[in-house]
Amino acid sequence: MGNICIIGPTGAGKTTYLAGLAYWPEKTHPNFQITGITNDAQNLVNKAETIILNGASLEPTIIDGIKIKSFYDLPLYSFQIEIKRWWQKKPEEINLVVRDYPGEIFNELQTGISNPLHQEFLDECLIKDNVGCLILLHKWEPGIDIFYSNVMEKFINLIDERDRSQDLRLAIAMSKCERGEIWPGRLDPELDIFKVHLPRTTSILQKRIPQQNLRFYAISTFGVLQRNDPRPNRTDELGSPHSILREPLKWKPYGIVSPLYWLSQGKTINN
Repeated sequence: MGNICIIGPTGAGKTTYLAGLAYWPEKTHPNFQITGITNDAQNLVNKAETIILNGASLEPTIIDGIKIKSFYDLPLYSFQIEIKRWWQKKPEEINLVVRDYPGEIFNELQTGISNPLHQEFLDECLIKDNVGCLILLHKWEPGIDIFYSNVMEKFINLIDERDRSQDLRLAIAMSKCERGEIWPGRLDPELDIFKVHLPRTTSILQKRIPQQNLRFYAISTFGVLQRNDPRPNRTDELGSPHSILREPLKWKPYGIVSPLYWLSQGKTINN
């Protein structure tokens, strides 16, 4: 099975998303068991457990030009996911290999990549070994659709240049969907989130990416408090862009496995 890369603007919650995957709440999601395999994944599991249980925040991915000299220096997270279904004697097992790309790469796409290190990251993202790309977006205010659409146009041009348009899957996800304005649209994110709030971006993606290689998702690492209490299960830190888990015992992330499953397997799974 090939690898998956995760890209998105700074603040989209990429690192938090991976930490939520690493420290999976099996008590509230018993049908899934997620195990970190590589050292990077195990380190993330240990860090995520401490952070989530202590109510601290996760630091974002930062490029350090001195320490990171190539994409090999970026953490490579490998997970084994067991999916248990009552009608199957044995659980389905899939292995995910995921690399988290810093947000600066996404931000720089609009004006053109000028940093050689960023270009190296993008080149690695589009090699044949990668079966798909998870793109996390998190804003929808007026004007952001123009920015996102321009970035998507540039990224798709790179996909075409690398001859990947027919065999690279793109999962476009609205992250942090626990927010009240977005939560009601999670059941049909393509229609009720992306076409409503990001129509230009959605149109470009649907025109230029083959239908079988494109899916839209809504995901939430923190989730909401309860089914009948859809307040976000997170608290924003004063003076900080980071959030913390509000009630750890009620932690129930939403939809974070679904895009990875589709990217790796080419078929859908229920949240």
